[in-house]
Amino acid sequence: MAVLSKIRQRSFFLIVIIALALFSFVLADVIKNGSFGSDSSNVGSVDGTDIVAQQFMQKVAQVEKQSQQQGQNMSSTQAMNSVWEQEVRSVLVGKEIEKIGLGIGNEQVINVVKTNPYFSQNPQFLNDAGKFDENKFKEFVKSIKNDPNQDRWVQWKQFEEDVAKSAVEQLYYNMIKGGVYTTKAEGKFKHELDNKKIDFDYVTVGFSTINDDQVKVSDDEIMAYMKKNPKKYKSDDTRTIDYVFIENKPSEQDEKDLETKFYGYVNGVANGKDSIPSFKDVKNENVIAFVNKESEIPFDSTYVTKKDLPIDSQEQLFNLSTGEVFGPYVNNEYQSLSRLMGRKSNASAKASHILLAYEGAQNSSATRTKEEAQALANSLMAQAKSNPANFAMLASTNSDDPGSKNNGGEYDNITPGQMVPTFNDFVFNNPVGAIGVVETDYGFHVIKVSAKYDAVQLATISQKIEPSSTTIDAIYNKASKFEADANEKSFEEVAKASKLTIVPASNIKPSDEFIQGLGAQREIVRWSFNEDTEIGTIKRFETPKGYVIATLKSKNDSGLLAMDVAKESVGVILRNEKKAELIKKKMSGSSLEDVAKVSGGSVLSATNVSLGTPVIQNVGSESKVVGTAFSLAEGKTSKLIVGNTGVFMVKAKKVVAAPAVDNFTSFITQEKSQQASSSQIRAYQAIKEKSKIKDNRANF
Repeated sequence: MAVLSKIRQRSFFLIVIIALALFSFVLADVIKNGSFGSDSSNVGSVDGTDIVAQQFMQKVAQVEKQSQQQGQNMSSTQAMNSVWEQEVRSVLVGKEIEKIGLGIGNEQVINVVKTNPYFSQNPQFLNDAGKFDENKFKEFVKSIKNDPNQDRWVQWKQFEEDVAKSAVEQLYYNMIKGGVYTTKAEGKFKHELDNKKIDFDYVTVGFSTINDDQVKVSDDEIMAYMKKNPKKYKSDDTRTIDYVFIENKPSEQDEKDLETKFYGYVNGVANGKDSIPSFKDVKNENVIAFVNKESEIPFDSTYVTKKDLPIDSQEQLFNLSTGEVFGPYVNNEYQSLSRLMGRKSNASAKASHILLAYEGAQNSSATRTKEEAQALANSLMAQAKSNPANFAMLASTNSDDPGSKNNGGEYDNITPGQMVPTFNDFVFNNPVGAIGVVETDYGFHVIKVSAKYDAVQLATISQKIEPSSTTIDAIYNKASKFEADANEKSFEEVAKASKLTIVPASNIKPSDEFIQGLGAQREIVRWSFNEDTEIGTIKRFETPKGYVIATLKSKNDSGLLAMDVAKESVGVILRNEKKAELIKKKMSGSSLEDVAKVSGGSVLSATNVSLGTPVIQNVGSESKVVGTAFSLAEGKTSKLIVGNTGVFMVKAKKVVAAPAVDNFTSFITQEKSQQASSSQIRAYQAIKEKSKIKDNRANF
């Protein structure tokens, strides 16, 4: 009691001490993360406008919820990236709109709202003539404003703001689109590009004639090239990691233990109150209850055909006698034991048909009469009976059923009652091979019965093969040991000793959700971009399927493509440049014939090639080569040209001028339409490139 009394007397001091300790802990974390005076509470900023995390994440949650309601099931990261793009666009376009003073009034907002089907088609807002009544709409808004529950009014004002904002943005984009203009000279130039043609001869030696290992391109050369063309090779910051994956899967012993348990169902287990009868000895009336008690998958009363049974056990299961048991066997990670409950003949069928619809039949767009359809059906039936193997061709060329005509009119696994009555009766009341005509509400059907299937009903006990607690502990210990060892030795050395495969994952971006080979792993992405994660840092991550032990291999904060990505694009360009120099040495000579002879090539011809579509047949797009050909006088030969696929020499033969036209309106309209359709995107991209955007999504 004395001790308790002293504690009570000093409780105030204890509270103060604990509070100070907690405050110092929080303060240290705040200083570490730079929360005071920093942008840690922001997802990013656009030209100085902060995107506040709290508001941003509320929008993300809303987008996620909407996607779920629409059945899209967008992930958190996908929703976050979608909202980020919306926010960036909103800020950038909003600033441009503000600069030019663009806006709309209340009446214009009403005009926009009227286009929303919820209002335009809602009887509450329609007059006697079925038209939208603005007075009714204004009364509705007034009632919300006067509602004691002002939450509704706040929500409505937000809705109005969103409508107005969206309308102004659309007006802004329409102004950009409307400002696109195409001149007569541009229309004439378009006509020339598309219709002026040239024939020329050429010799080419492809880059593929030189092996890649004959020319070396260094990382420094690739980086230097990208720095000369920074806009072309601009990229987000990226990370590259190496990882090993230790799967959380059952061991061989786990499989054997479950198999042993299932042999208990085969032979029965005598264990007092917990005794289990042999599965084959369970009375028929008790089988369903027994399966539902012992199996993780409930009893399924469906009759299944042979082809729908597990392929490795198909024959044994289908050929069981009633009451006979087969197993244990493994099926899709489940240990299973099956007992045949029953067998049904002609449980399903395969049939092909040709539908001949007529005007007035259900879902028909046909123009033939009913009599014409019947006559055609009888004619096709006669053809099919004389040559049954030709039925698929007859169906594909004559059937009005879009659901089956592309596969020869075939429907497989038809069950009784699935088709309309007359169709169903023909299929199940006639032998395999029968061909005939029946009429339904859809028209006349020429039907061929292709197969009949028996089916079996199985009672199956199934339990998933799961790792035991011993196995789970062993997997955890293995992952923990790997992590510890990799912090002491090289990652590669530990992986080799553990007989684990190192998997590289490159070009990881701050906004990414997926890691190559692992699927959605946002936590690993965040870790790779964390300021505390240095190159060589190792960390273990737990996933639903096992453990990932990752090491950060490299950081790319240059603003350019990561080197492993650049090698696949820039590396090819530089390698081809070096190949071109080697090829040029082989292509000596002043004529195509001389060059062809020394290079081992042939003189080839290209005909009717235009600058608008500079494609050489069997070669591909070669705008530089075609452009050079057009610049030559007839009969003149070019110097060597480095193209997209190799080195060329060309000789102009004949230029056919574009046909003279007095009116270029169609070309002007076409060019204007193309330019206008892309103007909004190009304008936005130009604004975005000039802006200063800070992206902190890697922290979320």
